[in-house]
Amino acid sequence: MSQTAHAETPSGELETHPRAFAPATLLMLLLLSVFGAIIGVQLLTTLGVTPNTAIIGAMAAMIIARIPLQCCVRFRSIHIQNLAQSATSAATFGAANSLLLPIAIPWLFGRQEMVMPMFIGVALAMLLDGWLLYRLFNTRVFPAEGAWPPGIAAAESIKAGDQGGKQAVLLSVGIVIGAIGSWFKFPMAALGTAFIGNIWALGMLGVGFLLRGYSPSLFNSDLNKLYIPHGVMAGAGVIALLQIIKLIRQRKAPSVVADDGEASLPAAQNEQMGKTLRFGALGFMAIAVLIALSSGLYAHLSLPWLLAFVLYAAFAAFLHEMIVGLAAMHSGWFPAFAVALITLLIGILIGFPADALAMLCGFSAATGPAFADMGYDLKAGWILRGKGCHSRFELEGRRQQLFAAMLAFVVAIPVVLLIFRDYFSQGLIPPVAKVYVAAINAGVSLEIAKSLLIWAIPGAIIQLLGGPGRQMGVMLATGLLINNPLAGWAMIIGIVIRTAALRIGGVAARNKIEVLAAGLIAGDALFSFFSSVLPGGKK
Repeated sequence: MSQTAHAETPSGELETHPRAFAPATLLMLLLLSVFGAIIGVQLLTTLGVTPNTAIIGAMAAMIIARIPLQCCVRFRSIHIQNLAQSATSAATFGAANSLLLPIAIPWLFGRQEMVMPMFIGVALAMLLDGWLLYRLFNTRVFPAEGAWPPGIAAAESIKAGDQGGKQAVLLSVGIVIGAIGSWFKFPMAALGTAFIGNIWALGMLGVGFLLRGYSPSLFNSDLNKLYIPHGVMAGAGVIALLQIIKLIRQRKAPSVVADDGEASLPAAQNEQMGKTLRFGALGFMAIAVLIALSSGLYAHLSLPWLLAFVLYAAFAAFLHEMIVGLAAMHSGWFPAFAVALITLLIGILIGFPADALAMLCGFSAATGPAFADMGYDLKAGWILRGKGCHSRFELEGRRQQLFAAMLAFVVAIPVVLLIFRDYFSQGLIPPVAKVYVAAINAGVSLEIAKSLLIWAIPGAIIQLLGGPGRQMGVMLATGLLINNPLAGWAMIIGIVIRTAALRIGGVAARNKIEVLAAGLIAGDALFSFFSSVLPGGKK
């Protein structure tokens, strides 16, 4: 590593960032990646959800650091613990959401010859996903100052374990409260998130949760069955994409000098944003071509339909990635399953045949989760490295996180390849894949198409009024897509508590609120994880 990639420690010494491929660190990352991949696959097939295992990876590194051996001392570094949580969570989401879920769709469809072409395509899409967020992090579209709540939780947990003191006590209190609340099935992660994110964005998310949960009693109908959330998200998503394009075309901001004399990272990274997004769009298009050719779709589609498939598949994957990333940044939730269903419904409306729809849906579903998870991890690293005060150290640390995540993705590929047939033959298939296949078989009626078009209008208007910084339309649609009214109440309660605390305590109360929020999120995540994997768990 270059000796220029450094930061000052509290004692004034120069600190070099640990390397992901250092032998001892590499061995730990490999083991955690295998563990994360297996856990992700197991929980997605049995419970239908994928837990955030980032904190589990950081805890594993902390435990190793306590072993009284010289070779374990290096794991006391908060930056190595950051690499550990990055690899663990990347392997979990990569194996489950980006690899296993997409290939389950052609398998259920009875087109097993399409499974391997799908697997190759989504594996490439997963790698591209992680690289794109790495390049887009700390730009106008995905700023490091964004909420990224699970990232804050991971960073504060690592800091508390390293520093101790009052912060550790406050974090521990938050973890205990979060675990107890989760035991009583109250969404403590939602409460914690309300202490951190943009109030407008989270307020709309809470309203969406409440409207979806209470729609049967309020309106005598289920919003989901009327496809209202899907229409709102479709309209908001299109406007969100246009807003991203506008951000890319904005004149670059003046450079600010960082503590180490370098130009500020956001100014430099905003300049490369347009190039990165163009590369991503072309990359998705190339993968769509690969899927179409290797799966044999070209033999069943005319040339115009083949071109339409490639263009729409690339657009759907790209839009899915952006929407999922924005929702994750603002709230910690990413409605990946639901947004993939929306792109599928629109594909059905366009008129693609069933085989093309199966490949389209799998490709779209693969993008987004790895992208969002990388944002959480880079947010944690950004906090631990001093929030960009030392730009060379920040860039090197971010690069090492990319290496750790890519290693995890590469490990997840053979893990899924070795076990998916055994899982599928036993009927262990992600439940949402069955929803996608059912939607393809059922088709879309005129009433559904009408609902999508009508409700896209208010979704677009709300997104336009909120602007790119609040993402109000996307967040409202996210809440409408998730049936969790308790999370809505948690959001409202959290916003009220946060507003009152800041008015009474001022700026001094902000840090305490964020540490407590990190504890609530971490406690909820830890309880959910262990109650899922341990025998007799509740979930």
